[in-house]
Amino acid sequence: MPVKTFRPLTPSTRYITVANFDDITKTKPEKRLVVIRKKTGGRNCYGRVTARGIGGGHKQKIRLVDFKRNKRGIEATVKAIEYDPIRTARLALLEYQDGEKRYIIAPNGLQVGAKVLSGPHAAPEVGNSLPLKVIPVGLPIHNLELFPGRGGQMVRSAGGSATVMSRDQGYALVRLPSGEIRRIHEECYATIGQVGNLDNENVTLGKAGRSRHRGIRPVNRGVARNPVDHPNGGGAGKSKGGGGWQQLTSPWGVLAKGYRTRTRRKQSNRFIVVRRDGRPMKQK
Repeated sequence: MPVKTFRPLTPSTRYITVANFDDITKTKPEKRLVVIRKKTGGRNCYGRVTARGIGGGHKQKIRLVDFKRNKRGIEATVKAIEYDPIRTARLALLEYQDGEKRYIIAPNGLQVGAKVLSGPHAAPEVGNSLPLKVIPVGLPIHNLELFPGRGGQMVRSAGGSATVMSRDQGYALVRLPSGEIRRIHEECYATIGQVGNLDNENVTLGKAGRSRHRGIRPVNRGVARNPVDHPNGGGAGKSKGGGGWQQLTSPWGVLAKGYRTRTRRKQSNRFIVVRRDGRPMKQK
């Protein structure tokens, strides 16, 4: 699915690339599978801004996606491939034999009319959901559970895929898209295939208006503010780039570069075999 480019008749169209929506087969979502998304403008229940740079944007509806795939042993037919304004991946609309309809993340290569199945006895084919203990080693997977029965939490964005490397003592070694190798219980479910919409990484917004359309407001740099407004503000000209005595921080003084945010004694450290930077995880 290539992206579309435009002749540079205006400054913005020189850089804009837009996704080609040829894979979309249905333009309106299922009414029973959507809920209204209320805009917060980045404000909490007291009306105070807790997340800067949020506001405006086009109206969006939340599609209720089935991440658990807990309708086991019942075959479903892919009725449509749909667009989701909130996520980068496409959605596939499934209709089960009993008439129920559900959304799932559409893997690459899944076509309208295909049959998908969930359960330990399903074939390891694109779109089927199986536990890790029966997935062949080396197959790409997505929508991966961290805990049995919780539903897929990892590898859900466009173009993402993980790989089952081996199994041992009730756990499977899975290589995640970040390069991290992690031990995951073999009863956890995952979906076969790579997440679709592979060309999403090639889309360029090209102008500020497209960010505003997504509900993203501009946030100016700290070094461009006054000292009263930001720790990096003030000075004559570009005086504080973070390379000297003063380090770049957030407005509240948290370091922006070189500050590790992961807790050293986190419980899940024992499940990480190789970190995403390639170094082995030290077990305590």
